[in-house]
Amino acid sequence: MKIEPPLEQAILLKRYKRFLADIRLANGEEMTIHCPNTGSMKNCWAPETPCWFSRSNDPKRKLPGTLEITSTPDGFLAGVNTGRPNKLVREAIESGVIAELQEYSEIRPEVKYGDENSRIDLLLIDGERRCYVEVKNTTLGVGDGRVLFPDAVTIRGAKHLRELMAMVEQGHRAVLVFCVQHSGAQSVGPADEIDPVYGQTLREAMDAGVEVLAYGCDLSAEEISLRSALPFYL
Repeated sequence: MKIEPPLEQAILLKRYKRFLADIRLANGEEMTIHCPNTGSMKNCWAPETPCWFSRSNDPKRKLPGTLEITSTPDGFLAGVNTGRPNKLVREAIESGVIAELQEYSEIRPEVKYGDENSRIDLLLIDGERRCYVEVKNTTLGVGDGRVLFPDAVTIRGAKHLRELMAMVEQGHRAVLVFCVQHSGAQSVGPADEIDPVYGQTLREAMDAGVEVLAYGCDLSAEEISLRSALPFYL
């Protein structure tokens, strides 16, 4: 995904009230921007570290800036805008990067489905074939290249797993894709210590036939894109 204009660099001062972040520009000016991340962003940032943000010219926006990439305490980069992963995964499917999700003729985003009032991130269609794709932004680095999901308890995430299991039971294909926006990622897994219910539900989903894929990202001010598959370990 090309980013135009390129992201601007600043120093991240603090993230607070979940959706706000204060940054310092190169000229010393301080600015409050939007932080589009509902998680804890655990291990994703530290005060007085480099970050990158985008600007919007939409006059209706209260905060014209959006936090996009942060520096982790151990020196890696993390993509924290959770509005990007669905687009990144779709682009990677269309360009052939995600080999496991080829041979579908149509991609539909945000389609209502299931019994729990859900929307699937991407619905892949080819004739009568249906593949339900749920995407999760994954940024919780815990050392040794291991990156986990989730970074906070996610009731919604467990619901999505139940919906995917139901689709498999109905004879469809269901795939969970971890979009790993962490430059130090070497492997991916569930964060059982943070949300054991999600971890258990994930194992049940895999046993029921839900497929799990993990793909790492290249992160820069000019482009963010999925690059290659990462091993997933329980």
